[in-house]
Amino acid sequence: MRLPGKTVADEFYIHLSALKDVENKTARQAIECAAAGQAESGDTAPNVAKFNLRTGRVSLLAYPDFFDSPFPALVASWTYAPGFAAPTSYRTYSESLNPPILHRKELLIQASHPEYARWSAVTRTAESLGLFDDVATIGFRLNWERLIASKGYRLAGDQFVPIGNDVADTDGTGFVDPAMPVQRHLTALSRSSISAPVQLLVRHGLLFAGRTFFDYGCGRGGDVAGLTDEGYEAKGWDPHYLSEASIEPADVVNLGFVINVIEDPAERIEALAKAFQLAGIVMSVGVMLYGADPPGKPFRDGFLTSRKTFQKYFSQAEFRDYLELVLHRSAVMVGPGVAFVFADSDTEQRFIAGRYRSCGVATRLLVARVPRANPVRELKQPREPRLTRASEPARELRETAIASAEMRLAAVRPVLDRLWAVALDLGRYPDPDEVENLVEVNASVGAFGKALRLLAEHYDQSLLQTAARTRADDVRLLMATQRFAKRPAYRRLEPRLQRDIKAYFGDYKAAQDAGLNLLADAAEPAKILAACKDAAAQGLGWLDAEHSLQLHVSMVERLPAVLRAYVACGSILWNSLSEVQLVKIHIASGKLTLMEFDGFDETPIPLLRRRIKVQVRRLDYDVFEYGSAAYPQPALYRKSRYLNEDYPGYAEQQAFDEAVDREGLLPEVGQGPPLHALADMLEANRLTINDMRLVPSTSIPDLDSRCGANFTYRAMIQCGETQHRLGLPNLPLRPATYNALHALAIKVLDPLIDYFGSIRLTYGFASVELTKHIRRGVAPKLDQHAACEQGRRGKLICDRGGAACDLLVEDEDMRVVADWIIENLPFDRLYYYGSDRPIHVSYSPVQARQGFAMYRSGLGRLFPRRYTTVIPI
Repeated sequence: MRLPGKTVADEFYIHLSALKDVENKTARQAIECAAAGQAESGDTAPNVAKFNLRTGRVSLLAYPDFFDSPFPALVASWTYAPGFAAPTSYRTYSESLNPPILHRKELLIQASHPEYARWSAVTRTAESLGLFDDVATIGFRLNWERLIASKGYRLAGDQFVPIGNDVADTDGTGFVDPAMPVQRHLTALSRSSISAPVQLLVRHGLLFAGRTFFDYGCGRGGDVAGLTDEGYEAKGWDPHYLSEASIEPADVVNLGFVINVIEDPAERIEALAKAFQLAGIVMSVGVMLYGADPPGKPFRDGFLTSRKTFQKYFSQAEFRDYLELVLHRSAVMVGPGVAFVFADSDTEQRFIAGRYRSCGVATRLLVARVPRANPVRELKQPREPRLTRASEPARELRETAIASAEMRLAAVRPVLDRLWAVALDLGRYPDPDEVENLVEVNASVGAFGKALRLLAEHYDQSLLQTAARTRADDVRLLMATQRFAKRPAYRRLEPRLQRDIKAYFGDYKAAQDAGLNLLADAAEPAKILAACKDAAAQGLGWLDAEHSLQLHVSMVERLPAVLRAYVACGSILWNSLSEVQLVKIHIASGKLTLMEFDGFDETPIPLLRRRIKVQVRRLDYDVFEYGSAAYPQPALYRKSRYLNEDYPGYAEQQAFDEAVDREGLLPEVGQGPPLHALADMLEANRLTINDMRLVPSTSIPDLDSRCGANFTYRAMIQCGETQHRLGLPNLPLRPATYNALHALAIKVLDPLIDYFGSIRLTYGFASVELTKHIRRGVAPKLDQHAACEQGRRGKLICDRGGAACDLLVEDEDMRVVADWIIENLPFDRLYYYGSDRPIHVSYSPVQARQGFAMYRSGLGRLFPRRYTTVIPI
């Protein structure tokens, strides 16, 4: 009978209701100890356990919908280090857009469970659709749903339903696919012709269809052409390439990499002033920043290049000061060498406030309530009266009235859903001018005030309270950052911010005091530590004991307010986070480290390019550049630690990191080896990095390089009597064969030597040429000695794949050896010929674990029988 439990790599999963049937005593006792010590709390109780067979680590997992959903989502986890009675870490996924999910859940319970057959049927259907062909990234809900959709299906309950042409693009809440994370790291314009300043205008929502654009000093017109192709109204002028074009005012003006090529300081100022006069709303300015070694010869206040062109370089701080001195306006730094200068004060206020405003609040709150199919509460039902014959007509009238009210509510629900989303995004009920579809609301509901009353009566007000706390924190943060700049008068604040201040704080002075208090909290290590622990529990970064919290910059806006203030103080000193990927909050020292990497999203192990260590309390910073011979670029390992499961590509990154960790090549703590050293270690293990995956090596190794801990490839290839006698090269031609020989060595031969001592290989790899000279006792299509070599038609000589060898342990009963292999090792096939004869053993990725004893018939022919160990397993 099948025992409950599922093993994935080193992890063993079991539902707690089936724990008593777990045969692994160590796992069972460790899980029982963790479950017994689980503290009472308001959190969802764990119902599944995960035990790491290699380290002994226990995780208790909460899947509230384990019995209701075919692929239940993880809501919380508690991790226990070996020997610890209390959890060493806690993580909640309650607001995750892409939580981990559980597959093949029937394996976690007893086969006698009444739901076992139904759940097994769901798994078989998923297998038949090919959903388990590649399991690297299916462990997260969003990835799983996309995979199902790519196969042409969708989940309806526990049924896979073919997708038709009429599938709606909403989930009934008024949101388009609310489970989809906002891809904030992607820009709407990715054409190579679009410059960085213009891309930042689009990314920040300042340039969109309907606004006019003018490129002052457009060069060859790449930005203008690219924007025009995208449907924007774009024009440009350049004194050299497009001098005949007219210079026209526009909503958005770009002065991209112009002032840095003008050698005359006076003309430089004139160009900057003229361009800004054209801007109705905002101007973007781009310049070149100082590099490690500016090219060219010093000339005036810049450099003259070998092509006789001029370049004026700036530091980030110098650039900001220059713009503000010339234009008498605040410059907002949005990227290295890129700044926005606003001509319209209202837009400037909205932009600055928006930089400290959390994104996707409504979406996250609604996604957290996904198990609730309908966000609208049921109409309150009056208490049922005692029924009499005389009261029957009244009851019918009442039921009719209730049904009519329910129908009216259902008819306007889509409009109310959208209005509710606006309220959640604001953290308060909106004013009429904040609702884009106000005409539709009035027409559908009857009046805007009535619509708000329906929201108050039928929608979950606790969500609005949560949103209000988030938005209040946004305002506190904005008020805190304004302590570093000239604070605008209340009447000059944008209308939304004025309403927020009134709703959350009552008046401007109270809001400013709240910002000041937030700055004071950001200076207290105890409060920083508590906030870091809270952030880590939400999956926002990697908490290194009580020393630091390290996370991707995209998650900063989701941090507790005190941490956002801490980061904001540091980023004000450095001016921009746009090129930063990782942020490290030092809990006790008052430091903030900002890190920039090459290829952060394109490679699983990015290289550090620049590290900025900001001394928040001293208002100073140091910059460290990497990439020279003296300071090579350090590699970032275990990148998924610093990301959240909502981040694009997280599932692939986590699968890669787990694969590297399974190889045991990285230290648990510390820097880790240089990337080239890791590549050498991977190659020694017949692995290589391809895109975002760890895959089998495609190279041919040197024959004298190590194949496992005890052999070389030459020893695995040149070990048979016939090969020695004839001196045949017997070389494998395919990298896959070397991979298979390596797997045989580390999975079977090395453990065997660790237990019994030295062994002698009597027959290993057999090429086609060698097999021709062995007349008896070989079956190349079955015995796996040909490993992964192919025949003339390109098919595997042996369909089983893997690799095989014959071996002898001197002075040892080979039956004892065979028994030990069968009981302890992940072999594929084993053939036992006698107590003093070599054993044939093979290994392949899918192990059949079949053992046979070879007997000789009366006619002298060998035939196999099922092998039975002396001590039954």
